[in-house]
Amino acid sequence: MAVPVIAFYVCFCYLPMSGLVIAFQDYSPAKGIWGSKWIGFNNFIDFFRDYQFPRLLRNTLALSFELILFGFPAPILLALLINELRGKHYRKLVQTVSYLPHFISLVVVCGLINNFTASTGIVNQILSIWGFEPKTMLMDPKLFHPLFIFSDIWQTVGWGSIVYLAAISGIDPGLYEAAAIDGAGRFRRIWHITLPALVPTITVLLIMRIGNIMNLGYEKIILLYNPTIMETADIISTFTYRRGLLDADYGFSTAVGMFNSVVNFGILFLANKLSKKTTGESLW
Repeated sequence: MAVPVIAFYVCFCYLPMSGLVIAFQDYSPAKGIWGSKWIGFNNFIDFFRDYQFPRLLRNTLALSFELILFGFPAPILLALLINELRGKHYRKLVQTVSYLPHFISLVVVCGLINNFTASTGIVNQILSIWGFEPKTMLMDPKLFHPLFIFSDIWQTVGWGSIVYLAAISGIDPGLYEAAAIDGAGRFRRIWHITLPALVPTITVLLIMRIGNIMNLGYEKIILLYNPTIMETADIISTFTYRRGLLDADYGFSTAVGMFNSVVNFGILFLANKLSKKTTGESLW
C-alpha cells in the first residue's frame, strides 16, 4: 500500500533534486545540463545584488508573518466554536458552509475578489453607507495585504479546522463532565481541557507552517496584482516566475528557489529546536 506514495515522492520530489545543478550554470535547454556553462554562484550573487531583492524579501516575510499571525489561529478558533454548537444538524451545516470555499477554483476566487473590491463592487457599496469614498481597492498598495489575508482566511479556515476537530473528538468526554460538576463554565472548560489537548497538534502544524515561511503561492498574487501595487504585492515567488518562465532564465530561477529552500530548512530546524525546548513537542 505504501508503494504508490513512495514512488510519488521519489519521482516528483527526490529525483528532480538532481536538477538543482543548473542553479550554478548559465543553463540553456538546447545544450542541456551537461553542455551548459558552469558559472558557480553568479546566479545567487545576481539575485542578492538585484535592486528588487530588499523589496521582494520584505514583502515575502511580511506577508508570511501576517498569514501566520492572523491566518493560523483562525481554524483553531473555528474548531472551538463548532465544537461548542449543540444542535447536531446546525453544526453540520456550519461545517459544510465553512468547507465550501476550499473547493472553489482559485481563478474564480480571485475573480470574485476583483469584482467585490471594484469601485462599483458590493464592498464599496456597503462602505459608502458609512461615508467612505468608493475606490478600486486592488489599486491601493496599502490594501493588498489585508485583502489577501482576509480572502486566504475565508478560503482555508474551514478546511484547516478539520484537523483540530479531529483532535477535539479524541478528548475524553468525562473530563468535560467532571469539570462541569466542579463548576467550570464553558470558557474554563475550553481553556483548561480543550486547548491543552490541542497543543501537540497546534505545535506540529505551526512548525510546518513556519518551515514554509519563504514559500507563498505565486498563483493567487499573480491573479490579483497589477503594476500600481507591485511595491507591496511583488514577492520572491512572483519574481522567480517572471525571470524563470517568462524570461526563460532557468538557472537564475533555480538559484532563487534553492535559496528559498535553504532558508526554509534553517528556519524549520530552529523552530523545531525551540519548540522542543519550550513545549516538549517537535517534529523530530
